[in-house]
Amino acid sequence: MKDESISQRIVDALAVHPFKRLLEVGPGGGALTKYLLNIQGIAFKAVELDEEKVIYLKNTYPVLLDKIIEGSILDIDPPFNEPFTVIGNFPYNISSQIVFRIIDWREKVEVMVGMFQKEVAERICAREGNKDYGILSVLTQAYFKVEYLFDVDEDCFVPPPKVKSGVIRLQYQGNPYAIENHRKFMMLVKAAFGQRRKQLRNPLKPYFDPAVLQDPIFTKRAEQLSVADFVDILNRMR
Repeated sequence: MKDESISQRIVDALAVHPFKRLLEVGPGGGALTKYLLNIQGIAFKAVELDEEKVIYLKNTYPVLLDKIIEGSILDIDPPFNEPFTVIGNFPYNISSQIVFRIIDWREKVEVMVGMFQKEVAERICAREGNKDYGILSVLTQAYFKVEYLFDVDEDCFVPPPKVKSGVIRLQYQGNPYAIENHRKFMMLVKAAFGQRRKQLRNPLKPYFDPAVLQDPIFTKRAEQLSVADFVDILNRMR
């Protein structure tokens, strides 16, 4: 990323919530890192898979010598024992998987600020009734306050990508819907959106007693249900 003002705006988005520990995902050439290292009074770590980038970062910023975790965020354990904040220009090919990782770590991740391919950012933030609303929307919004912050144009990068980008912020809200079994909830949401054009009683038939399926809510399609609606039917599963 060549546009320094965008890097600064992404870092500034962290200010919404005070933090003591920060993980940067995919620092690459250090576009964000050089700003993050100026934040005083925090413990900082970065996770980077590319060996050449790791060597570059350690040579350019010697302070990072013992702060870089070599690997993928999808494979590592949480880097801190206490709650932490996450930031990154996320690799677009695994960005959805990164969000699911953050959901897995939800009780530790207080805030996440990240840049995604615009389409993915819009999916995460979409509300019911929107064509972009789906599995990622529901599972994220069940635990996090989601905010779409701003677009990032192609010409902010060298070389320019073929897609626009978007920066979003997630703030952990605890378990506001009192979901007792996350795995069961995830299974329900995935099943519902597996046949998103059909009435819910079709894809969800195996999970509910016939009498329950007579409720009018099951004549709706998955994209019409709010997070609260999904939790309501979750509590009526077999």
